[in-house]
Amino acid sequence: MLLTLESMSVWALVRSALDILIVAFLFYRTLALLRGTRAIQLAKGILLLVVATQLSGLLSLSATHYLMQTVELALLVAVPIVFQPELRRILEQLGRSRIFGGQGFLHNLTDEAFQAMLTEVVKATRVLSNDHVGALLVMERETGLKDLIETGVPIDAMISWEVIANIFTPRTPLHDGAAVVRGNRIVAAACFLPLADVLGPASDLGTRHHAAIGVSEQTDAVAVVVSEETGAVSLAEGGRLIRHLDDTSLRRLLETAMRPPEHRPRLSRRGHSE
Repeated sequence: MLLTLESMSVWALVRSALDILIVAFLFYRTLALLRGTRAIQLAKGILLLVVATQLSGLLSLSATHYLMQTVELALLVAVPIVFQPELRRILEQLGRSRIFGGQGFLHNLTDEAFQAMLTEVVKATRVLSNDHVGALLVMERETGLKDLIETGVPIDAMISWEVIANIFTPRTPLHDGAAVVRGNRIVAAACFLPLADVLGPASDLGTRHHAAIGVSEQTDAVAVVVSEETGAVSLAEGGRLIRHLDDTSLRRLLETAMRPPEHRPRLSRRGHSE
């Protein structure tokens, strides 16, 4: 009987420890996803409101406590609306989990085809940059971009620098908007993208950069931008913009970003502004 009680006590201890670890991991992952976004400031405000509610109750400040409780009740409705982009990002990451067998379209490419795709993209950006032709390429990864593709014109062409250069030639029907790349094919052009809410210190950038950051915030896609004004090449990933890239650094970053997560090497981004 004593042995059984001891076993139950040990199991209860393990279960409690496991419960704490799961909650701690969930908090850590949530904070990691919110870090660097405006939502982290909103989260601090909510935490301050909760603390104020508890303090007003302890100090028997009836009117203040009633007001704080009323505001908290309103937040139950407001929070899902305010945090909609962040909640969407969290759910998308859960959906890309290996539990569901998520596989990106690039996983079907041979290494030779993958390298050839990178060569064409880098060459296209060099040609467009030299001519100061604005361009925006969105490269699909795990999250499907069907809703964005449907806003543009279907193409379904094998990727090549000539096709990319032709799409973004000024005053042509497809040059305004983004081209979406899936695997080694350009599936659509003249697509409309969601814009970033805040550009922060990079507020001097134009609409293409704004759209590149926006699509990388709301999906896991990688966006390559060529500035029409300066010819500078930039890459957006995860809501961050890496600017002033040359051919070598652009190819290195694309190769890292477009590989399956388990095959991505660690790269230093030192020397590039974000």
